[in-house]
Amino acid sequence: MFASARDESGPAPLDQVLALADFEPLARGALPHAVYEYIASAAGGEHTLRENEAAFARLKLRPRVLRDVAKIDTCLTLLGDALSHPILLAPTAYQRMSHPEGEVATARGAAESGAPFLLSTAATASIEEVIAAAGGRAPIWFLHYWQSDRGFNRELVERVTAAGARAICLTVDTPVLGDRTRQYRAGFELPVEMATPHLHDRLVRLRGVNTPQRAVLTWRDVEWLRSLCRIPFVLKGILDPEDAQFALAHGADGIVVSNHGARNLDTLPASLEALPAIVEQVAGRVPVLLDGGVRRGTDVVKALALGASAVLIGRPYVYALAAAGAEGVAHCVQLLRRELEMAMALLGVTTLREINRKTLW
Repeated sequence: MFASARDESGPAPLDQVLALADFEPLARGALPHAVYEYIASAAGGEHTLRENEAAFARLKLRPRVLRDVAKIDTCLTLLGDALSHPILLAPTAYQRMSHPEGEVATARGAAESGAPFLLSTAATASIEEVIAAAGGRAPIWFLHYWQSDRGFNRELVERVTAAGARAICLTVDTPVLGDRTRQYRAGFELPVEMATPHLHDRLVRLRGVNTPQRAVLTWRDVEWLRSLCRIPFVLKGILDPEDAQFALAHGADGIVVSNHGARNLDTLPASLEALPAIVEQVAGRVPVLLDGGVRRGTDVVKALALGASAVLIGRPYVYALAAAGAEGVAHCVQLLRRELEMAMALLGVTTLREINRKTLW
């Protein structure tokens, strides 16, 4: 198992972390090179990785002045849960590669900051451990990867539902893993002894083109899996408006617009660029969430202005986890929420409902 350099020197001093970007160099110094590259890298030439952030920079905001912004309210209701802010922690795999407690520490940080946490099928902690660590202070969703054993899929849905997961989110954009050249070059390997309690098809290919070794997910399987769910059912990885329509037709209670953190297919559009057409197609029937490239509070505003109900962050909180454990994760979310509140005040809006297309220049 990889050991973090931070184990010996202690957690990073969080008073020096003033923005999400500050976590990355701390994580890079704390992690073995191969683990850092696994987290940081993306597919192909990483054009989409860069575009995920650049798309936000291209959008400009429209400030309104002399409005009463003494009280800023970032609350919302999402899939039946009352939330204090619209920031969720995206599902990321193998978190014990980044910190000894892995997803358990992330769950504690999520609870401290009030952020829903999506636990990946490729987690290194169980759904029961994670829900216990959250202590009811943050909703835990489960990110389901389709497995080759149909019975295992059924059992997993039943297990996470019984454990208290608030939603099941199905990854729909990964029939095979992408060509993650930088990760391969770094020689990333998952230690044989590292537990993955929800992963039946344990496959981490390092070099060359990946070939599917599990059954490929289709819309028929989505319909079957939806029939098993007694909690909200969300599809993650939608970029095309027609697929959004199919998602609704097959019972989705929510959609996550995502290009998988640019980790699968390069030269896709930024998630933010794909968002408006999905929102138009969905037309308010279910919540639409945005995953990819969110790094500042102004990014959250821009996503909401284009119709997202909430946003997910991935790499930033994993860097925070590597740098400072649960406290790092909580600080990461709190920084982003503080920036969101500041941006709202400077834009002259006091609630999330007031953020719309008119908020953009």
